[in-house]
Amino acid sequence: MKIGFIGLGNMAQAMIAGILKNGIARPEEVAGSAKTKETKHRIQKAYGIRVTEGNGETAREAQILVLAVKPQFLEEAIAQMGDVDLTGKTVVSIAPGKTLAWLAKRLGAKTDKGSKTLPCLVRAMPNTPALVGEGCTAVCFAEGALAEQKAAVMEMMGSFGKAFEVPEGLMDVAPGVSGCAPAWVFMLLEAMADGAVAEGMPRRQAYEFAAQAVLGSAKLYLETGKHPGELKDMVCSPGGSTIQAVRVLEERNFRGAVMDAVIAAIEKSRSL
Repeated sequence: MKIGFIGLGNMAQAMIAGILKNGIARPEEVAGSAKTKETKHRIQKAYGIRVTEGNGETAREAQILVLAVKPQFLEEAIAQMGDVDLTGKTVVSIAPGKTLAWLAKRLGAKTDKGSKTLPCLVRAMPNTPALVGEGCTAVCFAEGALAEQKAAVMEMMGSFGKAFEVPEGLMDVAPGVSGCAPAWVFMLLEAMADGAVAEGMPRRQAYEFAAQAVLGSAKLYLETGKHPGELKDMVCSPGGSTIQAVRVLEERNFRGAVMDAVIAAIEKSRSL
């Protein structure tokens, strides 16, 4: 399977690493293009993939083409593909806020001799834990996607974490609960560590304690399937220290603040 990447930033690198590690494609079957020579050289050296001269060459060679640029640069990147015929290809955009209809309008002209046949269009929203193989990716497909096209995309997205097919109406919700969430999880880790440091624990050790606690808690939920409230109650012994900490968090609107953050991220995603 030939896979192409337009844009070779952090997310593209995470995807490439997963694809190669899990044997979805060999290095010689993966190509990519980027703006700077420095980026091209670094990625070619790190992953052994073929770096092309430009977006048009990448698009022409790929069976699955990943548009891995930020939303404000996506239209320019598509224009730089020139007159490449995309008929029969699968085109995956990871740009938030750019709908399947938006993609269809811009990519519909990229067909052979005026044909109206579109490529298989896909939107995907991976997150940064993909860099360590623990990504969470929402995926939606345009109407008419074939079963084998869907399977190929889902296998690729699952190579660097978990992938879930959702309706397009949830594609702007996904960044709020997964795409943006690592930022406030890291803020939580930092705050937890700061509290431990204030009470005498060395900072490096405090970060390790906090990170393992978050990792273990997430794994406990995923493997048991128990409701988060039930798992919380398991930790809150009567008269114990945990319930006092929960009381402080509730007094300071912890859950409300997190909900507001998620909603703010979703609203911004919809406006991109």
